[in-house]
Amino acid sequence: MEIRKLEVFCKVVELKSFTKAAERVLLSQPTVSEHIRNLENELGQKLINRLGKEIEATPVGKLLYGYATNIIRIQQEAVQAIEQYSGDLKGKIKVGCGTIPGTYILPEFISQFRDEHPSIKTILRITSSHTIALEVLAGELELGFVGARWKEKKLDWTEMFSDELTLVLYPDHPLAGYKEVCLEDVTGMPFILREPESGTRKVFCKILEQEGLKMNDLQIVAEIGSTAAVKEAVKAGIGISILSKRAVQDDVNCGRLITIGVKDLDLRRPFYFIKRKNRALSPVAAAFVDYLLNSVQY
Repeated sequence: MEIRKLEVFCKVVELKSFTKAAERVLLSQPTVSEHIRNLENELGQKLINRLGKEIEATPVGKLLYGYATNIIRIQQEAVQAIEQYSGDLKGKIKVGCGTIPGTYILPEFISQFRDEHPSIKTILRITSSHTIALEVLAGELELGFVGARWKEKKLDWTEMFSDELTLVLYPDHPLAGYKEVCLEDVTGMPFILREPESGTRKVFCKILEQEGLKMNDLQIVAEIGSTAAVKEAVKAGIGISILSKRAVQDDVNCGRLITIGVKDLDLRRPFYFIKRKNRALSPVAAAFVDYLLNSVQY
């Protein structure tokens, strides 16, 4: 089996589309279809079910996909190791990030890292903490940076960055004149939450539990799937929210939002670097992690 055909097959399975896979691997759709037919003929098994516009892997296809992703990863690691031995580190890193580390923290470090290693390409995927963990476990991402920690024994968790949550209000809100409020004041106000899989929401939920409260004790008026959209909803006067100080700093500086403290609550939180346990990082990914560990100010 040729590596290139396995790469094409994996993209078809991941994207569930011959057209999208062709665009991603820079081939024509007929060529992608031919690669899949050649694999099926070589193995004597049907790998892809074509159900009209729906594409899905057969049970044998799913089995092959698991092996194929490992073969591709090992091949890439071998090339990187040889290049590293030659003193010329090349390759790409696939990194999954929550909104805050992916938007406000990592880009600066990636830029600095590329100054030292211009031949390394970083693919940054910003999504929910839960999705990142699943994709790291599945081998689709090598590294992840998330804003919450939970019980997942197959992952290694390393605290790497820090952040602080804050109560965010629109300028005309009744509480806007206060420097600090009690948690009871917050529970009585219309409140906007991030989606359930958000690291920010997971951390805030734990804070509420420590205070003997639950999400149901809030007057929730909206659940929104991105920090940027939550900020816009707060500006529109829909409600208040708890967000990262990093995410709202520009709006606060411009007077579009106001932040205040919540009395007796420690709203600081760490961000965690995650990787799959007992799986060595590729040379490129290992170099990036080493760079972060040596650069981050705790």
